[in-house]
Amino acid sequence: MLHIKSLTYRIGGRTLLDEATAHIPEGQRIGLIGRNGTGKTTLFRLILGELSGDGGSIAVRPRARVGQVAQEAPDGDTTLLDCVLAADAERASLLAALEGDTDPHHLGEIHDRLNAIGAHSAPARAGAILSGLGFSAEAQARAVGEFSGGWRMRVALAAALFSRPDLLLLDEPTNHLDLEATLWLEGFLANYPGTLLIISHDRDLLNRAVGRIIHLDNGKLVAYAGNFDRFERTRRERMEHQSKAFVRQTEERKRIQAFVDRFRAKATKARQAQSRLKMLERMQPVEAVVEDSTIPFDFPDPDQLPPPIVAFDDVAAGYDGVAVLRGVTLRLDMEDRVALLGANGNGKSTLAKVLAGRLAPLSGEIRMPSKLRIGYFAQHQTDELRMGESPLLHGRRLMGELSDQKIRGHLGRFGFGEDRVHTPVANLSGGEKARLLIALTCREAPHLLILDEPTNHLDIDSRESLMQALNVFQGAVLLISHDPRLVEMVADRLWLVDGGKVTSFEGDMDDYRKLLLERARDARREASSDSANAGEAAAEGAATSASARQDRRRAAAEARVRLAPLRRVAEKAEAQVDKLTTEKAKIQAALADPALYRGPKEKVALLQQDLGRVDRALAGAEDAWLSAQEALDSATAAEPALAEG
Repeated sequence: MLHIKSLTYRIGGRTLLDEATAHIPEGQRIGLIGRNGTGKTTLFRLILGELSGDGGSIAVRPRARVGQVAQEAPDGDTTLLDCVLAADAERASLLAALEGDTDPHHLGEIHDRLNAIGAHSAPARAGAILSGLGFSAEAQARAVGEFSGGWRMRVALAAALFSRPDLLLLDEPTNHLDLEATLWLEGFLANYPGTLLIISHDRDLLNRAVGRIIHLDNGKLVAYAGNFDRFERTRRERMEHQSKAFVRQTEERKRIQAFVDRFRAKATKARQAQSRLKMLERMQPVEAVVEDSTIPFDFPDPDQLPPPIVAFDDVAAGYDGVAVLRGVTLRLDMEDRVALLGANGNGKSTLAKVLAGRLAPLSGEIRMPSKLRIGYFAQHQTDELRMGESPLLHGRRLMGELSDQKIRGHLGRFGFGEDRVHTPVANLSGGEKARLLIALTCREAPHLLILDEPTNHLDIDSRESLMQALNVFQGAVLLISHDPRLVEMVADRLWLVDGGKVTSFEGDMDDYRKLLLERARDARREASSDSANAGEAAAEGAATSASARQDRRRAAAEARVRLAPLRRVAEKAEAQVDKLTTEKAKIQAALADPALYRGPKEKVALLQQDLGRVDRALAGAEDAWLSAQEALDSATAAEPALAEG
């Protein structure tokens, strides 16, 4: 489906991709991972043809449809459902062709094609996707322009999923989703029928939805079999092997060099010394393992307060006098770790704002100690940063009573060392902006930390660091997050915000996932029923001459027979690529095994020769595969009987 060969891309004097190579067979679901700023989104833009590489090539299977989520949110008076349906360009074109066409034969062909692509079930399928992403049946009938930017980006995601391209590229698809929609998306992508390439920092999504990981590291694309957890284990083992091999080789080099230095001047040993010098020159260097440092989070511990630190008694909260939440009675103590569950729009952020003092209650009583300090991180708070100011200037403005040394020390707890503390916010990455906001949120050592979607711009390692810091924090935590792993690892209490109420959820995240799956199954049953009714209506409208349909089927069958030899050549060529790719991975694994270097050196040499042979064969096989596929697609396009398929 996709082949990236020796791809190089540079920007601003920095090499993001350095002769990177990857082969992605049809039907695979792959997670593309790497630290922020390594070039993952740039690679997507190269695949889409929006950028041109400085070397190498990218080849997508000819005539394959490549899809992505639209970068700009949809807008206008079109309903959500119609907006998603329009993403299937062929269906829209066929339906438009029906208007004004009176030729019975032509109408029959159009209806046949509509049946073949499942057009009659399209509204039900689009509705099910929108429902999974959090849109009720009533919402689906509303105009796209009535929704906020985040919700409209969900519509763009729904359109991309509905269109079912042969190759679907998704860049952080969970960023605009709540936990409920994220859990639904995991299941949907795990069963996606085409080829899928996902950039994500969501560990659970990478564990549940993909079967292979490609790691973008130091400009290279390294493939690993299995999900993210397996990738971590495999990479750790490889790094351990490489580290041991590096130590062994370093010691061997020292030993050989010592022999040369000692005996080079002695006539009786000069030949042996010269031989060892050549040995050093031939020795392939093993690179030292250099692990990227994890960006720290280190929350300051507050002084202790007696329980409870917050108590709600029959509180109602909302906007413009209209209650979103009613009858809320709860308490928080210093040791509490609470996560809020519930779909977006049910009041999670409203509750967080009331707790933070950003929103006054409509009724009821809230009791808090006068000394209580609250730190509040809002998901859209990035807009409050001043782009021209550095982290240090932000600190001086908000912590003016402290010395520069103490301000620097506080920012340093969140990864802003001397090299970044003076950098303008406009030049910080999304993850750095999020860390700066969290640092400023904690400037007064809060007793209660309220975090509303803190991980949107954090990579996997930074999320792990945040999780560890929250687990040792001595204050209370209220968490709203679409990251199931963060919720599982931090929260020991779950509150469900649903139907205007806040109730304790007696179970864990697995129980909540089961609850959502049950609701999804009920929704699918309704959709299937609607689809069946729509199918019957479509069948009545699609009635054409039985003999005409039979003639078309016979012509198509004959065309497929003519194409069979080309198809077998293409399939054989792709199978050879897959075989050689597997063989290369086995040789590389063998060369990474420390035990190999304790045995005969001839075995190492033979393996290295085998690797060179396989590399050459793989390059030829890939070229043959692309040529065969192009020949097959050209011949298919030339067959009138197959033109509609």
